[in-house]
Amino acid sequence: MPVYIHIIGDSETDIWGLSGRERLQRMLKAFAGTRRIDNPARIPAAASALLLRGDYLFDAIVLGALIKAKMDLVLVSEEGKPVAVRISGGNVQQALDEFASGGEGQTLSSLPRYELKDLDLPSLRQNLKKRDAPYVLPISRNSRCNLESELFKRSYKGVTDFVTKWLWPAPAFQAVHFCIRAGLRPNHITLLSLLLAVLAGVAFWYGFYGSGLVMGWFMTFLDTVDGKLARVTVTSSRFGDVLDHGLDIIHPPLWYIAWGMGLSADYSLSSHLPLLFGLILIGYIGGRLCEGAFQFWVASFDIFIWRPLDSFNRLITARRNPNLILLTLGWLAGRPDIGLLSVVIWHLLSTGFLLVRVAMGWLSRRSRGPLHSWFEEIVAGQDEGKLAVRIFAPLKSNR
Repeated sequence: MPVYIHIIGDSETDIWGLSGRERLQRMLKAFAGTRRIDNPARIPAAASALLLRGDYLFDAIVLGALIKAKMDLVLVSEEGKPVAVRISGGNVQQALDEFASGGEGQTLSSLPRYELKDLDLPSLRQNLKKRDAPYVLPISRNSRCNLESELFKRSYKGVTDFVTKWLWPAPAFQAVHFCIRAGLRPNHITLLSLLLAVLAGVAFWYGFYGSGLVMGWFMTFLDTVDGKLARVTVTSSRFGDVLDHGLDIIHPPLWYIAWGMGLSADYSLSSHLPLLFGLILIGYIGGRLCEGAFQFWVASFDIFIWRPLDSFNRLITARRNPNLILLTLGWLAGRPDIGLLSVVIWHLLSTGFLLVRVAMGWLSRRSRGPLHSWFEEIVAGQDEGKLAVRIFAPLKSNR
């Protein structure tokens, strides 16, 4: 039997264009075995029900834990205010009445009260390569700006390249606001990114490096915007996810090949293009294979969150943005051929490093057992001063 979910009330203001109720409704669609219901009288007597306050911002991890809970409970906020109730046994209507009136009453008083720390929730978000404390936060007009900032920060990957990590956040924050006001959806931005990726490749092919770089950099910026827009508005879709990740995987080596085709016979590398193209593919595909091999055969997590060294390596490893910097510097120096050669060399060096790390991970697992991410080893109150923690996993709340 599904878990019946009923949302009580709504927020007095929107967060990233969504009220608390609307956000919850979108988030709950991702959970199998649930049924959202507007009329609690229709909840079967023998069913389990989850009552949620619509004027609070819930972490998806918290919702998942409440849905999977095997016992009745009341979840309270940091202020001790009931924000969610898991109830069964035909007491839904009585619990609902007490919940709506502030949480006082015989039914709710008889249930164990849990805080977030009591739910034993994971703080490691492997999909975003980061560590974030779970949250349940009240929504109000006074807190709207802080909550939007908090959600945006949480939508970012903790371990990524240095351009995405430090250059894009401020303009991307404003761009996401613009997209919401303009009614643009993440797939619209992804399709524009696809168009720019194609146009940049065409420009490189014909040697128009300056205009191609402008389009290429704008495309990389939009690649940040579409993901953040999808996460803060809870509008991720299977099509958008496949399109976005497919574009990310396919276009970089095609850009480098197009760049090489744009070189005229005046450049010394022109006669060695077939060799360079082969090395590009070896380096690019080899790097991706190393990442996949580590996660599927060595550990259950991404290679870039194994040890701090690997997280620092992700800042500069041969992915699109660091390589685009090399191409840009080559063009600015009037030597696009040297820019391409730099990309080839950096690909091979990065892939060689990843290959060594995969081998080390495999040997470590054989001798010491399963690997663990360094994010799992961080101790609050003890590790805040470490450089890697400050950069990749700040423990202090920004609220």
